[in-house]
Amino acid sequence: MGGGISGHTTAMMLRKLLGKKHSVIVVTPNDKWNWIPSNIWVGVGVMKPEQVTFELKPIYEKLGVEYHQARATSIHPEGDGNYGPFIEIEYTDGRPEEKRKDRLHYDFLVNATGPKLKFEATKGLGPDEHSHSVCTFDHAAETAMHLDEEVERMRKGEKRTFLIGTGHGTCTCQGAAFEYILNLEHELQQRGVRDKAEIRWISNEEALGDFGMGGLHIRRGGYVVHARTFAESLFAERGIKWTVQAGPKQIDRDGVHYETLKGEELHQGFDFAMLLPPFSGVPLKAYSARGKDITADLFAPNGFMKVDADYTAKDYDDWRPSDWPSTYQNPSYPNIFAVGIAFAPPHAIARPRKSPNGNPIFPTPPRTGMPSAVMGNAVAHSIASMIKNGNTQASFAAPMSELGAACIASAGAGLLSGSAASLTVYPLVPDFEKYPETGRSLRYTTGEIGLAGHWLKYFLHYLFMYKAKGHPGWAWIPE
Repeated sequence: MGGGISGHTTAMMLRKLLGKKHSVIVVTPNDKWNWIPSNIWVGVGVMKPEQVTFELKPIYEKLGVEYHQARATSIHPEGDGNYGPFIEIEYTDGRPEEKRKDRLHYDFLVNATGPKLKFEATKGLGPDEHSHSVCTFDHAAETAMHLDEEVERMRKGEKRTFLIGTGHGTCTCQGAAFEYILNLEHELQQRGVRDKAEIRWISNEEALGDFGMGGLHIRRGGYVVHARTFAESLFAERGIKWTVQAGPKQIDRDGVHYETLKGEELHQGFDFAMLLPPFSGVPLKAYSARGKDITADLFAPNGFMKVDADYTAKDYDDWRPSDWPSTYQNPSYPNIFAVGIAFAPPHAIARPRKSPNGNPIFPTPPRTGMPSAVMGNAVAHSIASMIKNGNTQASFAAPMSELGAACIASAGAGLLSGSAASLTVYPLVPDFEKYPETGRSLRYTTGEIGLAGHWLKYFLHYLFMYKAKGHPGWAWIPE
């Protein structure tokens, strides 16, 4: 279920690992695959949607994967007495209403549905209200159009205020907003209107450069410094002002009302805002063979699927890296897995914080991009092994407590004038038993900025588009 980075990776690898007598089926409501990291470039107008997407149907036909353009609505892991495990689906390909609903049998199920974008969590948030988004390629294209309008006003001499960041107190994916604000600043420079723009950042991070990962530390010039030093220097050099520890409560046409961790109720005006929404799991129900609602058995209250994590309620200081999942296998139904954003994290990586009014203001755990693809690859190998060997326990692991990630945040897209902040993090979930100083390896957690990183970002864009299309040698390209 799902044809994004994690689902697409899982399906392609399963098709490679399994013989033709086995069926690999993808159910996704989208007809296009989207390389989401490059939506940032679409959002500032330097790429078009067709450069970051491709049609799924011909790719799956080539690979031998059965494709249904539909959304899953419910899971029946025990069947219904006459029919084995199945999911109910609703087609989104424009067919007549009487033919939209169906059911698909499965022996193994992978939930890779990704998130529901909860714009409704903050009044006035989102493309249908008073802010913009780059979460999807069509959102990003609309954002670029509005940016063009702002540029035209600045060319006529108007001063404009741009506000970029997170639109709710529990948002994740600060990295996407961070990359967007750097690209925005560069693009306004390129268009000759930077002097007419005030650019501001707002986020729920405890400190700039936290990115929802409980703080990052890197070694710079012989010193160990918090990533805030790295991030603040990038902003200061570019004249970007920032506000952190902020939880937006309402977005109006000309500004955002937000609360701080200290309990202050403040307002920040804007002419253009790109604010990311919080995530939840997609709306899925689950039923037993007798039709009993067992949604709470498969899913956490936030809609994400339970996997092999320790969901015991405990204080922040009491959790351990081992609480995090390893195989992404559901504990109740060993033939069900969840990967990428679809799985329920056992706790926050950043320290949970609340305002005096009791409102949470802290990032929820990021689990997109490279980690999502690595999870999908591991689950595909586990399922293939279970089929071939007849075992019920997943044998391939990709624990976030042992996973690293590389992230390249571009800071402009010109071939010679652009640059990028290149970050590596290991492990994603900090382990203070192994690395008591900072929770992470200082050898493998690094940060650099420069033109070379920007070229690498371009290279990776085309490399992963090539891989996702299943071209010759795709399986040799690592996640």
